[in-house]
Amino acid sequence: MKIDEFLDLLKKRRSVRVFKPTPVPDDYLMKVLEAGRWAMSGSNAQPWEYIIVKNQETKNRLAEVWVETRLHAYNMEQTRREDLRHHALLKPQGIPGWKDAPVLIVVCGDRRTLQTTVLYQNFITTEGGPASVYIKNMANTVQNMQIAAAALGLGSQWLSIDYIFEQKVRAILEVPDVLEIHTMIPLGYPAMAGGPGYRRELHEFVHQEKYDRSKFRSDNDILNYIIRIYDMKP
Repeated sequence: MKIDEFLDLLKKRRSVRVFKPTPVPDDYLMKVLEAGRWAMSGSNAQPWEYIIVKNQETKNRLAEVWVETRLHAYNMEQTRREDLRHHALLKPQGIPGWKDAPVLIVVCGDRRTLQTTVLYQNFITTEGGPASVYIKNMANTVQNMQIAAAALGLGSQWLSIDYIFEQKVRAILEVPDVLEIHTMIPLGYPAMAGGPGYRRELHEFVHQEKYDRSKFRSDNDILNYIIRIYDMKP
């Protein structure tokens, strides 16, 4: 693949929340998992484990407990300024579209792999905190799979797992206590086309040789940015 083709793929990728019932070919699924397997990880720790869920009854149970736990998120979101409330939590949420995705990839992580990291990094506050290397490792494998899915013409979503939802998922999928449930990736063919994407222009955040203070965003700039990107949501 040429670099311009790769950039086009990144620009066209969208988070998909509604899926066709068309099954995902097994060889496509394996290619997505293979992409995840080759993600970067600090000291080659490879902390990831993947659980593949295709059984509809299991997906239904996961969706039901997700709705239960999202009520807590909805209630908390209402304490924010109205124009800063997350667009997905402006009203109580119903059964999620990912319930009907042909495949769910549940991405688990093992923090014990931090033992591969330089010991010093585990005791100081680095970018993101002492466990930042582990978090980056997990994010890398998730991103690789999402990009691979897009290259195959599949849709996917990055579904964050909060602590309450994690415990319910753990029980349903019988995940050992020592592992964390990091992310869930619904996978399938998109049922509708995604809208136009938006990213800040390079000139807004690229600095040459040293930080350009003229590009520094004030607190008010950040708030206005949040309001603007929320206004872009359908």
